[in-house]
Amino acid sequence: MPELHPEIYFCQRCLYSTAHPLGLILDADGICSGCRIHEEKDYLDWNARWELLEHQIQPYRNLNGQNYDCIVPVSGSQDSYYIVYLVKEQLGLNPLLVTYNKYFNTPLGIRNLANLRIKFNCDILYQNVNPISVKKITRTTLRRFGSIYWPILAGQSVFPVQTAVRYQIPLIIWGAHQGLEQVGMFSHTHEVEMTRRYRKDHDLMGHEADDLLSIFDILKEEDIWQYRYPSDRDLHTVGVHGIYLGNYVRWDSKAQHEQMMNEYDYKTASFNRTFDCYDYVDCFNYMDLHDLLKLYKHGYSKVTDHACREIRFGRLSREEGLALVRKHELAPLTYINQFCEWLGMTPRSLQFMIDQHRNPKFWNQIETNKWEFNGWSMQQPQSVEDTKVNLPQLFTANNYLEYNGDAKYITIGRGYP
Repeated sequence: MPELHPEIYFCQRCLYSTAHPLGLILDADGICSGCRIHEEKDYLDWNARWELLEHQIQPYRNLNGQNYDCIVPVSGSQDSYYIVYLVKEQLGLNPLLVTYNKYFNTPLGIRNLANLRIKFNCDILYQNVNPISVKKITRTTLRRFGSIYWPILAGQSVFPVQTAVRYQIPLIIWGAHQGLEQVGMFSHTHEVEMTRRYRKDHDLMGHEADDLLSIFDILKEEDIWQYRYPSDRDLHTVGVHGIYLGNYVRWDSKAQHEQMMNEYDYKTASFNRTFDCYDYVDCFNYMDLHDLLKLYKHGYSKVTDHACREIRFGRLSREEGLALVRKHELAPLTYINQFCEWLGMTPRSLQFMIDQHRNPKFWNQIETNKWEFNGWSMQQPQSVEDTKVNLPQLFTANNYLEYNGDAKYITIGRGYP
């Protein structure tokens, strides 16, 4: 078993460590802040919190019917269906849906997004930043930050705010707050809202669009302007603020997805690198290359996030969660050739570039092109024999990422019948 890093400590309940990039602390019992805040889900009065939500959104109802009540960011995956369900069916609001084209779209994601629009009878705006600029930014952020997802995270988090200013719709409704759900950065009762600061520090890895401009790079003003956050003056004039439904609803992504599968025909798919079949089915790269880069840089990947969530809900034991992490986190990539073809580089060149972002805390280079992994799962204090753990089947895949074996990216999807 690898030697433990002296500065890294693990939660005694879930699989997170104090090396979590969002920040995490352990209490005197060795339980992490994320697990402690998760406990609120079992003792808060969620009926009272729903009433508080209804009270908060009441001033935003557009009684004259001349504008939308709110903006809801959506995609062809994650919690989009459940968010729209709560907003449209439970709160009775008339939302304008907005979505940012990530270019790595799967046919299944395009189908899910079209079905979402049809099932809930909502208007939707799509943003398609020109592909030349997107590729230039992706090359820059891959080289500088080890991220192929910076333009996606930037676009998904800024286009709804830009739309709120442009259409003078002050209320933006998001789903769950990542910092709260994963590491207990806040309490549900703090009712934190979407902010420019959180977006920069965590979603954008500390780099705003203007930070990408450099005399040592090929990016120009015309490439990055669409990723700029609106000015404080514009935000104040319209009164824009974004609330998280997770502060008012007992958030359980697995249960919510299964409800949407049964009632609204949400489709799911399996992945090599995690056991969760419900998240990120709209993207070829999120659970593929993007996930591998997370493992390279931080010593853990999305399967650890999924396992920690299921451990906290009591659907997995810690031993089962660790076994699932070890089973999936080093799985090979499936869609690397599509990404290389899209970006215009060879797989060998890509591997050389991403190797530069391996964190030496978690990776030891044995020889040229050969590395030894010493990440979170390898440093867990207890020894677990993966073959002796009976792994439950918690998630159901009812579709595939590609149709007829065609794994090409879809830039703009046609309507779905």
